[in-house]
Formats: sequence, C-alpha cells, structure tokens
Amino acid sequence: VFTDHIIAMSFPSSGKQSFYRNPIKEVARFLDTKHKDHYKVYNLCSEKGYDPKYFHYRVERIFIDDHNVPTLEEMLKFTASVREWMSHDEKNIVAIHCKGGKGR
Repeated sequence: VFTDHIIAMSFPSSGKQSFYRNPIKEVARFLDTKHKDHYKVYNLCSEKGYDPKYFHYRVERIFIDDHNVPTLEEMLKFTASVREWMSHDEKNIVAIHCKGGKGR
C-alpha cells in the first residue's frame, strides 16, 4: 500500500504465474472485501492483460513498456483518469500495477 487511497501491486496473475505473483482471484477478493464498489484498477503493463470482469470492468489499461518511462501524454492521461475517479467519492481508491509492481 502506498497511501490510504493508492495501492501499488504486482500483476494479478492466474495459472503458474500466480505462484510468484498476486493471484487474480485473491486480488479481486481483497478489493471486493475491503473497497467494495470503490476501487479502480490501473494496468500499466503493455505486455500483458487479463479479463476485466474480475474487477467488475473497472480496469483502465495504459500501455507502458517494461523498463521504460511513460510518455508525457501517457502520464497526463493516467493522472487525469485517477483524479476523476478519486473525485467521485472520498472512499474511492486506485490499485495500480505493472508487471513486477515497482518498475512503472
């Protein structure tokens, strides 16, 4: 957890990758339990995606390549989206991830 309203995490995975990354069903269970209807997930990983149904279709994907910094356009899009989501309700939080959870 980064702040009370921002969660940074690694890629929510399934299959064999869930042994060393966050299992997607456990991530969804955690968010639904702790922040029901008040979370949005941001996937900053250009390499991989997943079915947004796990998070009730509250997933936004911004395609940033691994080991690269985002462009100014990508940063502005991301920050505007986060700002808008957070302004809807003081209970809202964001869960942000890339692949490993620390690079982007």
